Amino acid sequence: MSAPLVRLAGIHKAYALPRSSPFASQRHVHAVNGVSLDIEAGESLGVVGESGCGKSTLARLVMALEAPDRGNVLFAGRDLNALPPAGLRAARRDFQMVFQDPYGSLDPRQRVERIIAEPLDVLERLSAAERRQRIAEALTTVGLRDGDMTKYPHEFSGGQRQRIAIARALITRPKLIVADEAVSALDVSVQAQVLNLMAELQRRHGITYLFISHNLAVIDHVCARLAVMYLGRIVESGPTATIFARPVHPYTQALLAALPRPTPPPPGQPRRHAMLQGSPPSQSELKPGCALADRCPHAIARCHAEAPELRTLEDGRQVACHRAEETIAPVSLPA
Repeated sequence: MSAPLVRLAGIHKAYALPRSSPFASQRHVHAVNGVSLDIEAGESLGVVGESGCGKSTLARLVMALEAPDRGNVLFAGRDLNALPPAGLRAARRDFQMVFQDPYGSLDPRQRVERIIAEPLDVLERLSAAERRQRIAEALTTVGLRDGDMTKYPHEFSGGQRQRIAIARALITRPKLIVADEAVSALDVSVQAQVLNLMAELQRRHGITYLFISHNLAVIDHVCARLAVMYLGRIVESGPTATIFARPVHPYTQALLAALPRPTPPPPGQPRRHAMLQGSPPSQSELKPGCALADRCPHAIARCHAEAPELRTLEDGRQVACHRAEETIAPVSLPA
């Protein structure tokens, strides 16, 4: 088998907190705590979890916008953080990012032509004619017109602005696009248009996507594979259809149980209720055992003492739970 396009090998990332006094000990927020993950070329991988679980930090590490404290980020077999500055700059043409806010991610003082061409101007040397042709191709690819390149961002709707952001990501013809909550600021109907566009671009150009989202419906629509994060760790990963049909990890079960139902449950079927107790613990302290142990209704003594490792089950998914093979009744999910 060929090597994955992206490989995260045991990456950790922590951020220092302000000291309460000059003599106080230094405390850290552990945003990503030992994540190992592969992204195959041409696939769409979704990463989901509640706010603050480390999804956006993971995206910045994949993009080499930040370096991990420990572990390696490999892109096409190369350790991005071991590359010299010139080598990293050259590598960036192969991976681009689409940010969450289509209003804040575009410079309102620049015309669309300048916005889209910015990665191209940094990474490649083209003649004026070649540059304009590439910009026109990118705009046409995302369903906009050549004439739009002379306009400013305020002349477009939110969905059109996100198309401009996608065109900017496509301009260097990358192998990977990281989409960090790329449609969360858009109306639902516009979300569908943008997601369908990204899926079509993948079919036509073989782009690999890493979707970061807290919206499970978005992940279900566009991603064949799913990874669930909790407090900086991957707790379950595998085919999206498999995980949605029968979530195994208690946190994944709770996450899917929170999906709203379009209609009340039929007579005789119990209403769903919160499966986890209390609130997530502080990420400034790394306690022994499973990060979910204090909230999990299935926790046993081993869960509080020993952190579970990701291991592969018979159906091919990976789960970090000591009781994954036991019969833990999955939550009945809406059709």
